[in-house]
Amino acid sequence: MKTLVVCSGGLDSVSLAHKCAGEGHLAALVSFDYGQRHKREISFAREAAERLRVPFHLVDIGAIGAVLTGSALTDDVAVPDGHYAEETMKATVVPNRNAIMLTVAFGLAAAQKLDAVALAVHGGDHFIYPDCRPGFIDAFRAMQAAALDGYASVALSAPFVESTKADIVVEGARFDTPFARTWSCYRGGEVHCGRCGTCVERREAFHLAGVEDPTVYADPEFWQAAVAGRAS
Repeated sequence: MKTLVVCSGGLDSVSLAHKCAGEGHLAALVSFDYGQRHKREISFAREAAERLRVPFHLVDIGAIGAVLTGSALTDDVAVPDGHYAEETMKATVVPNRNAIMLTVAFGLAAAQKLDAVALAVHGGDHFIYPDCRPGFIDAFRAMQAAALDGYASVALSAPFVESTKADIVVEGARFDTPFARTWSCYRGGEVHCGRCGTCVERREAFHLAGVEDPTVYADPEFWQAAVAGRAS
């Protein structure tokens, strides 16, 4: 099965790329420039493709992203500190982002005669992002089957959709993912900030997985307070 992986350059999608490569069915990576406030992650996605020796496609959908206003990831809106499972993290929602990216990815896969598109959504995304939930994945599969009926048969693989971030770290380590060569932070500084939702989730995941975290954080201890605050 020749698989196209949607790869942002983050821990989840790079781990998925390494998993697909290790299982022998990685065909290519695709990333999207949707006008996000920094582009650091894209360079890590490109690097992953070079490391895994597969084609890399960068699709510019900046004009679409420009009208998806109101998100801390695209506009001049403060990125909140804290854990993902907090109401404040809804500021990081980019409306319909996964649906838009997947639609393009399915077109690319069909045009190149590939068998599947793989996406690294996971259980920790469910609280905040509606287009990361199992119901969305199932509905998108059905929609694409209808959209490509008679032209192509492209499967949607979401192997982490019921997994935790810690599960992904364990799986990524199993396939020798170089975690230091992934980027998660929403702020896009010289190093990971350690305070935004995705940094907190990343640091917690390594802790729960029992895997050494090679990431350099500007605030390496904040995650503990954020996790404790969620639990209280």
